[in-house]
Amino acid sequence: MTDAHTFRSAHDSHAIDAVRLADYLNTHGMHMAPGQEIRQFATGLANINYRLTVDGRDVVLRRPPDGDLPPGAHDMKREHRVLSNLSQVFKPAPDSIHLCEDRAILGVPFQIMEYRPGRVIKGDDRSFIGNDTSRTTRIGEMLVDTMTALHNVDVASAGLADFGRPEGFIERAIKGWRTRADRLEPQGDMKRLVDEISGWLEGRTTQARAPTLLHCDLKLDNCILDPDTLSLRAIVDWDMGTRGDPLFDLATMTSYWTEADDPECMHRMAQMPTAAPGFQTRAEVVAMYAKETGRDVSDFPVLRVLCMFKLATVFHQLFTTYGKGPDARSDYLEFDQLSLDMYAFTHATMRDAG
Repeated sequence: MTDAHTFRSAHDSHAIDAVRLADYLNTHGMHMAPGQEIRQFATGLANINYRLTVDGRDVVLRRPPDGDLPPGAHDMKREHRVLSNLSQVFKPAPDSIHLCEDRAILGVPFQIMEYRPGRVIKGDDRSFIGNDTSRTTRIGEMLVDTMTALHNVDVASAGLADFGRPEGFIERAIKGWRTRADRLEPQGDMKRLVDEISGWLEGRTTQARAPTLLHCDLKLDNCILDPDTLSLRAIVDWDMGTRGDPLFDLATMTSYWTEADDPECMHRMAQMPTAAPGFQTRAEVVAMYAKETGRDVSDFPVLRVLCMFKLATVFHQLFTTYGKGPDARSDYLEFDQLSLDMYAFTHATMRDAG
């Protein structure tokens, strides 16, 4: 396979103790080539991923970031369980080979995963598009088809029939994301928006749908594509995977799905290049999913507001964790204003939903 991944320079990479790692892997029957270069992937805002060679084949070491992490986020144990089972029945899921929960090795839990080479479309990068709108249309269709296929997985055959807590999933998500937003101690307009959006969500009901397996963050930069055909080779970033209402997955994906006439904050968020000509609108994505799955999507506006609220809260969390203090990272400094603007757009979407 052609490899089109990009990597950070050694100077910009998060250091890893290769000697300690090699010693640990040896005790578990896995062997690193001595003196090899361990390269950190360039993509990703949260979890940290490296390529290395173990037992003569390239693998990925995946670990959470340092610092105080939100409850339930960056869960290596959860991701290992999902992938070590799902990879047997769902081809886009890479296999998770080994889980280490001993923090004495690298300071955090980590896992060793199957490596699949390919291209990751980072953020709103349009360099792959050129003037060929048929490519963007095809990528949009691929995302919907992939989500449909995931939601059609027989969880029993994947060994995940008891995975997650699907009962009361949406109600728990509303409560959980309000709690997470409140923990960040929003002030002024942000607090007002958080309170009003949360109150609106708490006053709404959604349909009781049969639960499915959820990725909970399916977007282009979590897809590895063939660099020539742009067909799907793998889906990564399963640490928030669970079972629940499938429209939550759809609403999460469309919360990233920027359209050309969206408010400026959606373009500044730069999560997917879907404002480019040829990509479907969010309404078309929802209609495609409804047609492929036969699911009733009449209550989708409520799920959309919830997932936009979730996304705004995630950006505020990222700012709080990485954008403040003497060690603040420059690429997170603007996330405070971005999260406020995203809450405002969520509030406007809420008003439109009635």
